[in-house]
Amino acid sequence: MGVTWNTVVEGDNLDVLPTLAPGSVDLIYIDPPYNTGNPFAYHDDFRGHGAWVAMMRPRLQAAREVLAETGAIFVSIDDNEAAHLRLLMDDVFGEAGFLAQVVVNLNAKGRQLGKGFATSHEYLLVYARDPRRCVLDASSSETVDERDFPLTDPQGRRFRHLPLRNTNKKFNPVTARTLHFAVWGDPESGRVSTTPYDGAVEISPVFGDGTPAVWRWSRPKIDAQPGDLVCRVVRGTRGERVDVFQKDWLYRDDGRGRRKKLRTIWLAAEIGSTDTAVAELKELVGHVFESPKPTGLVRRILATMPEDARVLDFFAGSGTTGHAVALQNAEDGGTRHCLSINSAEPTRPGSNAQLAGLATVADVTRARLRAVAERVGGGLEERSAGSPGGAGSEPVEQQA
Repeated sequence: MGVTWNTVVEGDNLDVLPTLAPGSVDLIYIDPPYNTGNPFAYHDDFRGHGAWVAMMRPRLQAAREVLAETGAIFVSIDDNEAAHLRLLMDDVFGEAGFLAQVVVNLNAKGRQLGKGFATSHEYLLVYARDPRRCVLDASSSETVDERDFPLTDPQGRRFRHLPLRNTNKKFNPVTARTLHFAVWGDPESGRVSTTPYDGAVEISPVFGDGTPAVWRWSRPKIDAQPGDLVCRVVRGTRGERVDVFQKDWLYRDDGRGRRKKLRTIWLAAEIGSTDTAVAELKELVGHVFESPKPTGLVRRILATMPEDARVLDFFAGSGTTGHAVALQNAEDGGTRHCLSINSAEPTRPGSNAQLAGLATVADVTRARLRAVAERVGGGLEERSAGSPGGAGSEPVEQQA
């Protein structure tokens, strides 16, 4: 069958994490229990910020050990512990490892219960194991709007014009001397060259107010890619002038689509909401989990890493991460593998999960990922931390 996409291990994550090989994981996503003041089943009573941090610290330290030097970790959290988690992550992963604090809009309408503001967001803290070696690409093809590329060449390729002039005034003939030079262009043919030719006019980079500017490309780059440049007449506040533009293509020569840097606010309309997350889970195993994350959130995270990433979720909950890995692999042909760790925390008496025969949260994880394996593919391995070999033992069950 090839690479199995999902593996589930039942056990306390603090027991399972040390059994994993150092540097064996490329990407970690966790949605840890938020500190609501209620007791929790991880053998810790973490009511109070200090106790919650004490619960999280050894788990994050163990996670750092299994994370590859090129890897990254994403942690979901709400306002109650966001500040403490930020300090804790700085301590464990180093302040230099901080990449972003993303605002995630999971409830567009806002929570209407209780007093105060209608909270509509949570946070996603992102850290690199080693920021110099991290392979995370904080961009996405999903955020590219094809309408931003209104022009079409004779072969049907879509593009837009971008000024070859650097529009940032910090870059000027004083700060970037080698990029201030003249080129030659013909607005009739559009041809641009670094050397004079018949019918061409000399063009120097200037800002809109006429002050000297610099190009974004060097002479060698212009000589190497003349077909990606065009010369044309523009009309500004100082009258007509000839300027040079880059043809910015929607698709590159190798057929790969453009990617755009991800903003630090992720909207429910883009990644899904708590409501859509509940519906996703309900379709597979019923309404058995109160606040799952939408697969769209995790799929956006997955898209920042290579398609063969080894993924870990050691607070697996309802199994959203494993579900997202299967969906993403099925869509793009990737070979990601997700290891989901969940404890045998009992489901709440009288809850939908218990009434459905799911006695523990780990049962919920397994039930969802079994259904995912049947519908999406990729198989499922189920392991127990207490079995011989622990998290590294042979699967006790596999489904195609």
